[in-house]
This record gives sequence, C-alpha cells and structure tokens, in this order.
Amino acid sequence: MGALATLCVADGAFAAEPKQKAPYYASIAPARARMRSGPGRTYPATWLYVRRDLPVRVIDTFKEWRKVEDPSGTQGWFLGNLISSTRTAIVQNGQPIEMRERRGGGKLLWRAAPGVVGRLSQCGGGWCRFDVHGQAGWVESDRLWGVEPTETLP
Repeated sequence: MGALATLCVADGAFAAEPKQKAPYYASIAPARARMRSGPGRTYPATWLYVRRDLPVRVIDTFKEWRKVEDPSGTQGWFLGNLISSTRTAIVQNGQPIEMRERRGGGKLLWRAAPGVVGRLSQCGGGWCRFDVHGQAGWVESDRLWGVEPTETLP
C-alpha cells in the first residue's frame, strides 16, 4: 500500500511540471478552479472558474504554478495540476459557427453559439475538428479562441 501511495504522489508531482515552454494553450481541468493574483496559496483568489475544459493560454510558469490568460483576457495564476493538456476552444466573434462534415465545407451538421466550448482533436489548413459533447464537425479555426489559425494538431 505504501508503494501505491508513493506512486500517486510522484505522479501528481510530475503532472505539475511544465510539459512545454510558454506560451501554449491548455484547459482548466476541474469543474471548480481558483485563479490567484500570484504564484502561491498565500495570494488572494481573484476568480473562481466553474467551467471545466475552458481554454486558457499559459503565458508563464513559476515552480508548480502557471500564469494563464482566459478568453476574456483576464490573467492570473493556477496551480499546475488544475491545468490540463487537453486542447479545447471557445466559439468567439458574436455569431454561431457552422460545424461541417469535412474540412473546407461539406454538409452542415451543427451550429455552435458564441461561448460554446468544445474539444479539439485535429487542426490544419485553417480548420479544426470541434467536438461538443459528442456532436462533432469541422470548423474554421479563425472563429475559435484556443488555437492559432495556422496551428496543426495531430
């Protein structure tokens, strides 16, 4: 049992280490996460996020802390284990986005309203596969916050 506890602690410490150099996109892992004004528990919480998978841009790191920017431009610090490498994006720019059956067009499958968050599985050529709770389609990446228009994802 002691070995299992050691393994869990070691795994948790590993998860908090930066996996890539800032800046990069990530997402909020838990359903509730506190943003702080500085990199430590002694800094006051400035926001309580209650939206799992909300995309964030990691702009700096300090030990196990990540300085992030949210889609509205708000910046603050999260404990590293509250940030997930799962790529997500949020629909922006005031109009619903069309989700198509293939890159570059095809049949209209769904529409996603501004503010809808979905997971990204593939991106390239200005298009991303966007999945909102099982309803997936291809969308133009320039309508999303959480991915660069020229970015390629596997």
